[in-house]
Amino acid sequence: MLYPIQTSSRTLIDLSGIWNFMIPDRGQDINLNEKLPNSIPMAVPGSYNDQITESKLKNYAGQFWYEKMVTIPNTLKDQRLVLRFGSVSHAAKVYLNGKLIAEHIGGFTPFEVELDNHQLLEENNLKVSVSNILDSTTLPIGAHIKNEKEEKVVPMFDFFNYSGIHRPVKLYSTPATFIEDITIKYDVKQKETTIKPKVTANGEYSEIEFQLFDEENKELIKTSEKEFILNDTRFWEPLDAYLYKLKVTLKDAEDHIIDTYTEEFGIRTLAIKNNTFYINDKEFYFKGFGKHEDFPVLGKAMNEAAYNYDFNLMKWMGANSLRTSHYPYSEEFMRMADRAGFVVIDEAPGVGLYSRFNPDVTKNQGSVGNTWEVVKSFDNHKNVIEELIKRDKNHACVVMWAVGNEPAAHQKGAREYFEPLINLAKELDWNDRPVIIPNIVNATPDTDLLADLVDVICLNRYYGWYIDHGDLDSAKVHLKEEIEEWHEKYPEKPIMFTEFGVDTIQGLRSIHDIPYTEEYQVNFFKANFDVIDQMPYFIGEHIWNFADFETFPNLRRIDGNKKGAFTRDRKPKMIAHSLKERWEQTNNNGMY
Repeated sequence: MLYPIQTSSRTLIDLSGIWNFMIPDRGQDINLNEKLPNSIPMAVPGSYNDQITESKLKNYAGQFWYEKMVTIPNTLKDQRLVLRFGSVSHAAKVYLNGKLIAEHIGGFTPFEVELDNHQLLEENNLKVSVSNILDSTTLPIGAHIKNEKEEKVVPMFDFFNYSGIHRPVKLYSTPATFIEDITIKYDVKQKETTIKPKVTANGEYSEIEFQLFDEENKELIKTSEKEFILNDTRFWEPLDAYLYKLKVTLKDAEDHIIDTYTEEFGIRTLAIKNNTFYINDKEFYFKGFGKHEDFPVLGKAMNEAAYNYDFNLMKWMGANSLRTSHYPYSEEFMRMADRAGFVVIDEAPGVGLYSRFNPDVTKNQGSVGNTWEVVKSFDNHKNVIEELIKRDKNHACVVMWAVGNEPAAHQKGAREYFEPLINLAKELDWNDRPVIIPNIVNATPDTDLLADLVDVICLNRYYGWYIDHGDLDSAKVHLKEEIEEWHEKYPEKPIMFTEFGVDTIQGLRSIHDIPYTEEYQVNFFKANFDVIDQMPYFIGEHIWNFADFETFPNLRRIDGNKKGAFTRDRKPKMIAHSLKERWEQTNNNGMY
């Protein structure tokens, strides 16, 4: 799926802005041929939850509605018109002038529908019915409780169930014959790159022309051959991005342009050997964060100013990588990561796959029932992996796929669930990116059923917090013991932290190692670094989390999860300066 852009053959209209919004009363019918009754203004993109003041509505579970009047310019009425949603959380039904035209399940990947020009009016009523219900079939997983007294969603994950139209809504045009998709494959031998684009086109055309441009927009190659060679390749490097442009043009028999599209891409190689991760044949060490799309007022909404600030803060600290925990981030974010040179672990929303999950992971050991007899999410999981890889296949920044996070990997049925998904990811990705599943502490080296299937052992570990709480000396002993057990069982696989951290209240200080203080957060990470720095097979440290984020309230979550190096509004805690001091001693590849 191509990201919508304006070209000489394509027009792009952004429908973002203020829409009408309403949450209906229980049992209330909506007349699709009339305007929404009693609607209120709502910004799109945006989470509706953080734009309203009524507590009951903030936590509403069910169906709600958006509406916008759309005028189509007469100049476009002879073109192919496509309506595109960047994401709607979590299920959407789209109506145009009272007619259902599209449905989509999944809150983090785009979908689009071709419009019937003959059915368009001078002014068109666009309605979107959105459901934020999560259950055993959805991703993420939630518990849907509905009875005569209440309806609610209990999340099986540790972040807020933000809902709404979270990413831009766009209308774009193409000619009747058009480029549908482009996959930019390439082979690298030293500095010579053979580029082999795969183009999917619809309609009748005579020729596909390729033009390759460098970053200065200088044309390097112009050809109609299916393969062509780029000499003296400039590689996309961590924190030193270089992006080429491939312009694809469909032409008719008279050499006239029918449709054209330009895709930016970077060239880089990946390899894992001798317990080491390589990018462009250079050792790479992951130093960075797990993040969330989470910001005050915006919720999970796409906002490029917030993205840009986050990238600049991470660069300020010397970070080189991140994980899109726990779902695919917006296309705009991924394009900015390509440009910024940030290495990305791209994650599907396979979170909540642990029956009776509790944010206090030490309590999950006694969960009732087998997860894999309860969850029914496999079909949706398969679909979202397909959508994710189709969307992000050309991004140089993506170096690994995470097909889930902290599943009950120690329970019978985990392998039967995940093995086909891992195989699917590998089959779909021409670039042979490694596949991972961040591991929860309950799935030990002796009980885990998935570790042999993944390419890197990725540990989410909280020794000194959920385990050995407040006792960093014991935490170091037990952490070292577990990592060594993993290495002994899987000596050929590198190991990294995909999560480790502690809740910390900004401004809470002490000269002693007291949990929740800023000093304890600094000392926690120093203790962990003391352990992993002695392990040559350890390839990375992703802090949990970049910034504090909103969660549903519980005994351990007061005003959200406080594990951030920054507050939710991006004020630095002491640990931000401590990590900056550590990471600035390394090069862009994270090597000391």
